[in-house]
This record gives sequence, C-alpha cells and structure tokens, in this order.
Amino acid sequence: MPFFWSSPPPKASSSSSSSSPPARAWKRFGGRTVAAVATGSDARADLARPTFFSLPVRCFFFFGDDSGPFLFESISFFTFASSARRLTISFASSSSCSCRRNASSSDDDDPLMLAAQKASSKQRSPKLFPEATSDEATVLGRRHMTAALVRRLKLVCFAMPTIQAFLASTTPPVRSLLRRAPRMAANSTVVTAPRTAMAKAPTTPPPPPSVAEIRETRLAKAEAMRASGKNPYAYAFEASHRASELQSLFSELEAGGEDASEVSVCGRVTAKRVFGKKLAFFGLRDSSGDIQLYLEKGSLGEDDYKSVLEWTDAGDVVGVEGTMKRTNKGELSVRVTRFDMLTKSLAPPPDKFKGLTDVAKRYRHREVDLIANPEVRSVFERRAKITSFIRRYLEDRGYLEIETPTLHFQPGGAEAKPFETKHNALDLRLSLRIATELHLKRLVVGGFDKVYELGRVFRNEGISSRHNPEFTSVELYQAYADYETMMDLTEDLVVTLARSLGVVTTTTTPDDKDELIYGGETLSLRKPWPRISMVDLVERKIPGFADCVAANDIAKAKALATKAIVVAAGGVKAAAALVVVEKQTTVGELLNVCFEELCEHELRDPTFVVDYPVEISPLAKPHRAKANFVERFELFAAGRELANAFSELTDPVDQRRRFTDQANKKAAGLNDEACGVDEDYLFALEHGLPPTAGLGIGVDRLVMLLTDSPSIRDVIAFPLLKPVAAAE
Repeated sequence: MPFFWSSPPPKASSSSSSSSPPARAWKRFGGRTVAAVATGSDARADLARPTFFSLPVRCFFFFGDDSGPFLFESISFFTFASSARRLTISFASSSSCSCRRNASSSDDDDPLMLAAQKASSKQRSPKLFPEATSDEATVLGRRHMTAALVRRLKLVCFAMPTIQAFLASTTPPVRSLLRRAPRMAANSTVVTAPRTAMAKAPTTPPPPPSVAEIRETRLAKAEAMRASGKNPYAYAFEASHRASELQSLFSELEAGGEDASEVSVCGRVTAKRVFGKKLAFFGLRDSSGDIQLYLEKGSLGEDDYKSVLEWTDAGDVVGVEGTMKRTNKGELSVRVTRFDMLTKSLAPPPDKFKGLTDVAKRYRHREVDLIANPEVRSVFERRAKITSFIRRYLEDRGYLEIETPTLHFQPGGAEAKPFETKHNALDLRLSLRIATELHLKRLVVGGFDKVYELGRVFRNEGISSRHNPEFTSVELYQAYADYETMMDLTEDLVVTLARSLGVVTTTTTPDDKDELIYGGETLSLRKPWPRISMVDLVERKIPGFADCVAANDIAKAKALATKAIVVAAGGVKAAAALVVVEKQTTVGELLNVCFEELCEHELRDPTFVVDYPVEISPLAKPHRAKANFVERFELFAAGRELANAFSELTDPVDQRRRFTDQANKKAAGLNDEACGVDEDYLFALEHGLPPTAGLGIGVDRLVMLLTDSPSIRDVIAFPLLKPVAAAE
C-alpha cells in the first residue's frame, strides 16, 4: 500500500542502480513496490485506515519492480479520499510532468532522492488526515491512470490489493505520456516498467471473512458496547414515523433543502457508506420501505459519531432521531442527531446484490428471505389481506365463524391419510383433523344456518408445488341451499376478492374481461364461469366413454381409457397411469382417473366441473336427475383444483351405508385414504340435518393464484422441510 513522506525516503542501495529501494521505505505490493512522496510533512497516511486530504503539492509517484525503480513527478492539485469500500484519487491540471529512471549507481544521483530533497525545501507540510479502511474489492477506471498527471481524473477503487492489475493494464498509455514529457534530466532516460513483470502480480483479492469470523467480530462489538455502558439489545423505541410516511410527507423537499421538524424512525441497517472522518450514510429499512440516514460528526458529536461507525454493521436494528434533509443528489435523508442501537445482529445479512438465491434456504429461513428479498413481504401482506377479506365477505352475508376440534377420534370429511398422535393423560389414540366438515355440519344440525371456519388442516400426504402436509382451508355451510348456491357464491367471492386486490382489470364495456396474469398466462375471471360435467369433459378426450358410463360397462371403459392415456401421456407416466386404471373396480372411479389424467391440467380459466360419480363422493347428496352421480362441483383454474362443494347428504341411512363401503375398501386395501364410520356424525344426522350446501376453498392455492406464485411453498411462511441433516 502507498505511504506518504514529508522528508526524503531512505536512499536506495548503492550496489545496483536498478534494484528496488529498501523494503522499509515503502510497502511491497504483490511483488511490486508502489510508493508516493508528498512533500513538506512528517505525517504518513496508511490506507488501512480512512484517509482524506486535498492540497497543492509536487507529487512523486515511484513504481519499482524487478527491472528497477522509476519516478513520476508532477506539480498537481492532489486530492485523496478513502473509506471502507471506496478510494478516490483526483488531480487538477498539471503544468509539467516527467518520468525519470536512475541511470547512475551513485546514491547522490538517485532522482527519487534528489527530487524529494528539492521538493521538501520548497513546499509546506500538507495536511493529512488518516482515517478509514480500504481492504477489499477491485480497481475501476483503468484507462485513465496516465491522464492523472495532465488532467483531472477520478480513480475509484474497491480494494487496494488489486491495484497492481490496474497499473499493468495502463503500461501502453504510460509509455505514450512519457514520450511527451517536457522535462527530463540529462542523466535520466524515459522508461516504463516491463508489461510482463507487472502482469506477474497476483490479482486475486483476499478471501472474504467467514461467517464465524464475522460473528466473532460482531460479538466483540456488542461486548465493547456493554463495556462502555451501552446496551446492544434495547427494550423499546418509539418512532414518530415510518419510512414510507417520511417519503410522502417530505416529497416536496428540494435538493439541498432541509426541514427542522423533529422525526424519529427505526429499522434495519441495509447499507453503510463512510466518507472520511466527518460524514457517513446508512440505509435503513422498516416494514414500509427505505430511508437514508445522514450522519455527521458535527450533528452527533465526535465521540458518538466514532462509536456509531465502529459498532454498527449492516443488519443491525437501530433507532434514530433527527431532522429531514434532501441531499444535493436528491436523496431524502434523516440528518441524525441521536443514534440508538436497538439490536446488534451477529449474523451478516445476505449479499446486497445477489440476495438470497438458495431456494431451500429461503423456505427454511423465511426471516432471512424477507430481509434479503423485500418483494416476498408483499406476498404475505397480500395473503393476510386475502384471509381478512374472506372473513369479512362471509360475515357480511350472515356467516358465523365457529372453531372446531383439531384432534379427532375418527378422521373424516375427506379422503386423506391423517397424522396420528396420542393423548397421554387419557391414553387415547387421536388424529389431527383432515377437514372441518363434519363438526361444522353438526353445528347446522344444532341450529346455526350459516357457519364457517378458516383454519389449518393436516394431511399425511406427498409434498409438491401444490401440496403441503399442513395447509389452510375455509369451509362454510349454509342450510336450505344447494350446490348451485355455492357456485354463485364462489364465483362472486373470487372475482370480488381479485378486484379488491387490484390484480385484475375491471370490466368497463360488455366486451372487456376481468383478466388475471398467472405465470405469464392471461386468465379470464369474467362471470359467469363455465359449468361442465365431468362426463362431458372426458367424452371430449375419449369418444364413446359416456356410453360406457351410461351402460356401466367397466371392461370397454378400461380399454378406451388405456388407449387414450397411452396416446396422450406415453412413457413412464403412461405406465404409472395404466396401473391406476387397472385398479379401478367401477366406471365412476375410472371416470375420475381419466379426468385427472387427461382433462384437469387443460382447465386454465376458472371452470366449474360438476356432477361427480357417487363412488368418490361419500358425503354428497344423490343427483336429482342423474343416476349414480351426486350434486358436487370442483373449481379449477390454471390447471389445479381451488374449491370443492356439494349438496350435503342428509339421509342418515344412506350416509351409514356409504361410510361402511368406504371402511370396507380401506380394510381390503383398495383405498388406504378412505374414511371410516363416524358414529358421532351419524348420531347428529339422525336428529335431522336441514337441506344444506357446503363449500371448501384451499386458501393457499387461492393465494398462489392471486399473487402469481408458482409453488405453494412460496405462500406458506414456513413450509414443512426435512431437517438440514436429513436433507443432506
């Protein structure tokens, strides 16, 4: 690293005119020596600390390598400033410049010594202010090094350890400049350092500190705060404004203007930029947005300013008080008069530019994901608005939310494997609920005409972009209604919700559509949504299948299904589907398999698929016009199911028979997700369940659709993942 001397540096060895001067005269830098002489001062500036000075001097830049030393001399206005991450060097126009190489073996003829002695006798001491660090990064602006001696230039560095690469790249222009040098000593020759020698210098920056090293450093800072009487973990801080409020209130403040209003704000430090010993800028982010902090030694006081810079890192939570100022560059800032450390972070935040890109780590440590990727916050803010809207929508229509048990003796209300647990005190085997349906319908039996519950359910099933073992659903039940009522309600709920969030265009003319963008695809939410029976959809893919359903011809239906699936899917996927086809024992079950394999993924715009086979709908009322079918619908959009509803089965005898059939299939190994016989629910049905319609909506999938999220894990704050050790 460069050193600056006031007195002549040590003389070079007389043994060889081309050898480098003693190591104590300057710092060795990657096999090359880089030194600078500033006349008339007994101070030296070490770039390991912040430095700033600006003065007219006769500048001597000495560069030495294996080929020997040479010297640049310039009468310039020299400005030098360094901080933790940036170094700026600038020169005003120079009246003269030269480069000399010692051609004599005599110490007295060394031009570096002579020039330093001569300049020292004519120049007064410059004022040097050694302060900040410069220990990492890379050199920019390589083309401009030679122009530093003849015109104004700014050389921006992000680390001194790679400056030799910069010098190596500027050898040709240096040679051109030296040929035009107006003054040369008689015993000096114009030379440049060999490009090959300079190119040998290593350019790899030092490795960044490890997370463990950073943690130890930050722990030391926290201990230093305690030692000085400061608590690095405060109890509270009262902020007068949020960042977004300040941005709005002072939006009219002009560049360079100030407002004397006292404000206070708190949040997390996102960036730290230090300019010498008197000025620094911090970035601060709270839940509403970002604001810049403007820190001056004059406003904070010398001791406080110094301690703030020493103790504060990116990621720390701080609170500040001050006045508002807009910088000359137009950045609205809080001019800080008081700075409080609220929480000292020990772990560094993710990279400022790359962010947190490891998907598994984003899900596993959502708190870090939120810090690194502010756009993720908007997803969960919108999710909160969605659940709040659903509750308001239902309550405005007379629905009452009642919580039901999470622990069940007999899982029911859906076909799914439950999570098993045990109540130790009662010595009972229990299951986590797979649905809220049966308890809510028991409340309808008890006299609540409109009830709902929005909450978590748990299913011990696979994990995919559409499935998570615990998820959120809203189930609602209305007495004296049927599945047509639920279709109307579902359609209106989703469209009204999408409009309230501003994620669809609102119709203005009869030809316009409520359009939603999902995954780059435009979906139309314009009402009314199509209502198509499952049989009709499958018939479009397998001509003749509807006749098999009507005739209950399972053999012919399997033959048609096998051919269609092989043609459509092919390969391994077709083979797996055919195994499922062969397992089906009824036409109704086969119909559902064909729909899932051939039709479901093609339903892009919201579509109601209606009239399901009775075999797969044990809780739905028989269709009033179609034998072997029930009054049930599922809502599909973007190729996935969003909702499920039916006219509820109210006949206790028919319900018992269906429960028994399900239990028998499970016992025979035909369907391990089938439900058993729930005697408590049958007891309630025997007291009379009014004609009732029920609806269940998967809230997570609805949030996916309305936030344009590709995976269910993107909309669940902490999705289930394997522990790190198990995952590895």
